[in-house]
Amino acid sequence: MLHYAVVFFVIAIIAAVLGFSGIAGAASNIAWILFVVFLILAVISLFRKKV
Repeated sequence: MLHYAVVFFVIAIIAAVLGFSGIAGAASNIAWILFVVFLILAVISLFRKKV
């Protein structure tokens, strides 16, 4: 999950440098959502292992 977030973040940076603001915005939103999902799953996994 984190890998896909980083990939979309890199796509957003490249698109922003090339001037594609719509694609950059969409890719950064996708990266942000995937990163939040990764954090939620990581916290759940952390608490699940301790119990």
